[in-house]
Amino acid sequence: MNGLHLTADLRGCADLARLVDATGLAVQCRRITEAAGLTVVGEHWHRFPDGADGQPGGLTGMLLLAESHVALHTWPELAAVTLDVYVCNYGTDNSAKARALMDALVTHFQPSSADLQSLQRGRLPA
Repeated sequence: MNGLHLTADLRGCADLARLVDATGLAVQCRRITEAAGLTVVGEHWHRFPDGADGQPGGLTGMLLLAESHVALHTWPELAAVTLDVYVCNYGTDNSAKARALMDALVTHFQPSSADLQSLQRGRLPA
């Protein structure tokens, strides 16, 4: 139950193609997650339909981790992405891995601004 929950709200993402390529984004997210030392045990991705104005639909995706999860949502019409990384620290402290994963994801999207949040969850009694 003890764990670290990180979120990021990204704006002004430089490469809009990354916000609509479900296959490419899934591959990159798996690669980045595994490079951070976390274990992917499942995933699900969904691409939303294009808008009536021809604007491409965004993506929502989740990687299920042995350590917990990674979730992301893209809004190509806003050049925006939200990220959610949560890791449990049961048995070992995965906090550094979670931070490395979040840093790599933010770098991948190349935002002009990023609002990062960190929350320590399920603190164990002293």
